[in-house]
Amino acid sequence: MKQVAAVVLILVMLCACSHRTAIVVGSKNFTEQRILGEIAAQQIESKLHIPVERRLGLGGTLLAHEALLNGDIDLYPEYTGTAASVILKQNVSRDPMTAYREVRDAARKRFHVVWLAPLGFNDTFAMVVRTADARRLAAPTLSAAASRSWRLGVGYEFLTRPDGLRRLDAVYHLKWKGSPKTMDLGLLYPALREHKIDMGAGNSTDGFLADAAFMALKDDKHVFPPYNACYVVRAQTIREHPKVKQVLAMLSGRIDAAAMRDLNRRVDIAHQPVAQVARQFLAAQP
Repeated sequence: MKQVAAVVLILVMLCACSHRTAIVVGSKNFTEQRILGEIAAQQIESKLHIPVERRLGLGGTLLAHEALLNGDIDLYPEYTGTAASVILKQNVSRDPMTAYREVRDAARKRFHVVWLAPLGFNDTFAMVVRTADARRLAAPTLSAAASRSWRLGVGYEFLTRPDGLRRLDAVYHLKWKGSPKTMDLGLLYPALREHKIDMGAGNSTDGFLADAAFMALKDDKHVFPPYNACYVVRAQTIREHPKVKQVLAMLSGRIDAAAMRDLNRRVDIAHQPVAQVARQFLAAQP
């Protein structure tokens, strides 16, 4: 009986050690994701006064998604078009709210995760060029860009995603000089400035777009679907901590594209710490 009791005690202790009391917030590995992850972490800490662990900068979409499914993180920011194309592998509606509802419902059914209401901005792909080059085109559009050839720089995901380069090429038939150069997203704008590339696959909320030296060409054929940003939370986490959903829902509709672009600018260009930028954003909320 003593041996049985000892085994039971060990099992109880192991369970106690493995039970996680902190909420773990994750993000992908670029500036906007780190900011949104930090905003979520500080919102939970300040409103619920419970411990939060940060695992920001995990990697790309699939790494963050797997971390969520495995329970390594409880939540992270994601985008509707990205989830539909990369995770769910389904077509995306051109209507933003329809796209959100389709992704929300499919993700809940297949993965038992909850998509909270959109934060308020669409972070679509942006094909960025030097403003001087854009002015040489007949119009600042991707259709007009087909009149010349470009050295392209891309992030790793844009090269392989079905809604990335393949989709762009199929619709616009742009001419490329050599193979695309893959690099971290934070290096695209320096590469443009230094004339190492002529066009970069950035994002519409990039802080660097505040610089007059750069311009995003208009997607006049609407090749890219909606990419509305939302927090995605494990259903089990919400069952265990229902107020997490409530406090994060307070952020829905609070960040428009201009606000997100400014938050990114403050980190990428003004070199302000992510935690400071997130704290100041939350302090300004009603």
